[in-house]
Amino acid sequence: MIAGVLPMGDRALLVEVASLDAVLALHAALAASAPAGVVDLVPAARTVLVRLDPAVLDLAATRRWIAEAADDDEVAAVPAAPPEAELELVYDGPDLASTADLLGVGTDELVRRHRAASWTVAFTGFAPGFGYLVSADWPFDVPRLDAPRTRVPAGAVGLAAGFTGAYPRATPGGWRLIGTTRARLFDPDAASPALLAPGTRVRIRAAAPVTASPPPAAVAGVAPGSGPRPDITVLAPGPQATVQDLGRPGRASLGVAAAGALDRPALRLANRLVGNDEGAAGIEVTLGGFRAVASRDLWFALTGAIGPATLDGRAVPLGAAVRWAAGAELSLDWFDAGARAYLAVRGGIDGAVVLGSRATDVLAGFGRPLAAGEAVAVGEATAGAVPALDFVPLTRAAAVVEVELLPGPRADWFSPAALDTLFAATWAVGTDADRVGARLEGPLLERIISRELPSEGMVAGALQVPPSGRPTVLLADGPVTGGYPVIAVATTASLAVLAQARPGTRVRFRRARRGG
Repeated sequence: MIAGVLPMGDRALLVEVASLDAVLALHAALAASAPAGVVDLVPAARTVLVRLDPAVLDLAATRRWIAEAADDDEVAAVPAAPPEAELELVYDGPDLASTADLLGVGTDELVRRHRAASWTVAFTGFAPGFGYLVSADWPFDVPRLDAPRTRVPAGAVGLAAGFTGAYPRATPGGWRLIGTTRARLFDPDAASPALLAPGTRVRIRAAAPVTASPPPAAVAGVAPGSGPRPDITVLAPGPQATVQDLGRPGRASLGVAAAGALDRPALRLANRLVGNDEGAAGIEVTLGGFRAVASRDLWFALTGAIGPATLDGRAVPLGAAVRWAAGAELSLDWFDAGARAYLAVRGGIDGAVVLGSRATDVLAGFGRPLAAGEAVAVGEATAGAVPALDFVPLTRAAAVVEVELLPGPRADWFSPAALDTLFAATWAVGTDADRVGARLEGPLLERIISRELPSEGMVAGALQVPPSGRPTVLLADGPVTGGYPVIAVATTASLAVLAQARPGTRVRFRRARRGG
């Protein structure tokens, strides 16, 4: 059943099989026998991504379990298909005509054949509610765009490889857009959040163009920290401030990324300094410019990026527990070093819980960045007293940061020269950098395999390389599946380094010791 087991960083393996049917069978076998330590199983077009907790299950043991599960004749049955769904579609996409030309058919013929096909959701991924639809009636293999769009609007319907997909909300994307739907594709409050769940049979119905408002976002934004107690009022959020905890691990098969704090060690430290559980929600401040006032006495700590911080105009230390009196204004000036600071408040930031977490996920649309004037509630849960330790030494970032890389599952798609260049060059973080990922500026990485890659599971730290040759490193809010080859994967420890790399930061990669 298995064609190969490929490396995917220090916390995952990518299992290759020959067909989509084999994916479904393998996924069922793995799900039926998963040992403790398996965090996620993510089926895709020709692969199943296995994510693990290395504190419980190491990579070598995971490989042995995968081989045993694949050889087991008693494979669990694939669940019965959910009810059919109907998807109303306006064929008005910006790539409709050019895609028809590329395929050598007329626009009307492309629309007719697309509408007449009987579609089934093979798997989900990329973003919550993004279903990969396949059909035996659809003969076309459609290449992705050479350079993905930085923003695809909510409701856009596109083609890539042999799939049709609908974007639940505005995200980056490289599919060729042929139309628009107004369907609500993902509702985190529903019993079945995804309209296009795996196995769903989908009928497409052509609809007339709508000239009113654009398609609604499929995931409603939840105001983080909007509770009955306005314990903190945000006066200025800076470029971006979000509520973050340790995220939503274990939900990637639903298309939901782990998300959470980009610099997890910094959030954990800030929480320890004020006597919270390490996973309590705090505020992630990007680049500085953040101001807030407390309406009751609080304790807080700041970690992560380094920059001036004051409380009613008086300097406060970083990496220390500090008393925040009611009415006092906390101000974080623009950071001197690093990109993200973490504000932990004793009791933790309160607010809406979505799929088990308070974390804001900008790609999925769970929560939204904090706004000026927004009230934030503080919880009451603590793990102990404020520690006696009153200061933690801080280390200023180097002029050139080093990131350790492990081989990616598609390293063999690149020339030896490209692999040498990856480690020899000095890269720079581009202006297209956010919680989803960061494009890197530097030399082009040459591919020796140019065919389309069927969509497969992704992890934070994956270095994807589109046909343009410019790599992008995925971060915590990145898609759970993708269609560009991964040349290498940053180690888990290096994710905190990448979290603190602002646009313009120079990056050098070095080889990490192989895992598993």
